[in-house]
Amino acid sequence: MQALLGIDIGTSGCKALLIGTDGAVIAADTATYPLAQPRPGWTEQDPELWIEGARKAVAGALAKAPGVDILCVGLSGQMHGLTPLDAGHRVLRPAILWNDQRNSAECEALAKAAGGSEGLLAATNNRMLVGYTGGKILWMRNHEPELFARMTLMLNPKDYLRLRLTGEVASEVSDASGTGLFDVRRRQWAKGLIETAGIDPALLPPVFESQEVTGRISAKGAALFGLPEGVPVAGGGGDSVIQTIGSGVIAPGELQTTIGTAGILAAALDVPQDNPDGKLQVFCNVAPDKWHCMGVSLNAGGAMGWFRDTLCADVSFDQLVAEAAESPAGARGLLFLPYLNGERCPHPDPLARGAFVGLTARHQRGDMTRALMEGVVHAFIDMHALMQPMGIAGRVVKASGGGARSALWRQIQADMFGCDVVTTEGAAEGAAFGAALVAGVAAGVWPDATTAARSCRDLTCDVPDPAASVVYARAHQIYRSLYPVLSDRFAALGDAIFDQ
Repeated sequence: MQALLGIDIGTSGCKALLIGTDGAVIAADTATYPLAQPRPGWTEQDPELWIEGARKAVAGALAKAPGVDILCVGLSGQMHGLTPLDAGHRVLRPAILWNDQRNSAECEALAKAAGGSEGLLAATNNRMLVGYTGGKILWMRNHEPELFARMTLMLNPKDYLRLRLTGEVASEVSDASGTGLFDVRRRQWAKGLIETAGIDPALLPPVFESQEVTGRISAKGAALFGLPEGVPVAGGGGDSVIQTIGSGVIAPGELQTTIGTAGILAAALDVPQDNPDGKLQVFCNVAPDKWHCMGVSLNAGGAMGWFRDTLCADVSFDQLVAEAAESPAGARGLLFLPYLNGERCPHPDPLARGAFVGLTARHQRGDMTRALMEGVVHAFIDMHALMQPMGIAGRVVKASGGGARSALWRQIQADMFGCDVVTTEGAAEGAAFGAALVAGVAAGVWPDATTAARSCRDLTCDVPDPAASVVYARAHQIYRSLYPVLSDRFAALGDAIFDQ
């Protein structure tokens, strides 16, 4: 049986997925690994954990599908991570991850040197967010000069896996977009910005389109990962981008929501639309003739996890959702601002705070749970409001991530967006499924990314309830008025005097 292999280097584990040439899932396996937080606001991982996780996940998937003939391997992974290597391609320090907050001063300095947000948007069509890789390079230069002097190459996580699989140094356009140093309009490194930042261009890998073959499994890679030598490896894509093709989102009017730890609203663009104020992220798509627009909330499923662990530790998620389903749309006049870890979109504010607003003695736990679930979707609606001037409509929403397993969360999305919410077979598999599809394009199984996306099979469809949509429209008017009123109070509460 011929198959395509997708490997996704996630934050908490690696997933390996085998699909057939018809797009059907054959087998999958996941290996988990830990996250290090050596200081407040720091998140790091030893890249060797990714390699060991990939070895275990690939072995597990292959054991479930003996005798498959792998045509091509596609790669995906957590974006923005800095993996610094020396001249011998040895890792110099633990990788600095996407959610690390240590480099805000470097991002501000880089933006100032580039001419402020206007200069950055002109160069890359994106702000230099703290999570992006560019500021992390400067942080190493400023705070670890001895290690920085030895660094000859920077790779994102999935591209380090490519190096170990093939011996080749390469990245691709979607992951490069997330460095903050990439000209997404021209699909190449932003040379002027890189020179302004004082970064040696030689530190950055060559960049290819996502469906291009960027190497083949080497003899060392074959021995390490148990894969046949010579199998081609496609460019792949950053997880937040490549998972859209795995949900079948490739045409205008299609939206993807992802409710994982964070919340993502994404859409494909036929042209690289300008990104006013830089509140959204506009990256290169894994399709060479398309771009990717997304908004990222830092708090989605993670907020639900916080609620359960902090206030309802003896209650299962299923019970909480069942109680929420007994509460009506609008949660009896209760709203939740989901800014528990600050926010990125639509409010780029690390000092933003979460809040229940409208709480009364009549509210029960089910109302609070429903308000929290609705708050996550209100944030999506805020993001979509930023996208609409780009011509991004909402004809259908493809739901993905752990939250897509909840029928109530899907229905809330259908009612707020006012359109059908669909789940697809591959979306449940995450970015690894998108990586396998891109591998199929590289191998010639599908002629292009659009055809590959159309192989995704619909599983569920939730349609909007007009009465609930009216309630949510009114609730959202109130919801969106709260942050402007409270933002300065949030900043005041961030004063060090309260941080005891």
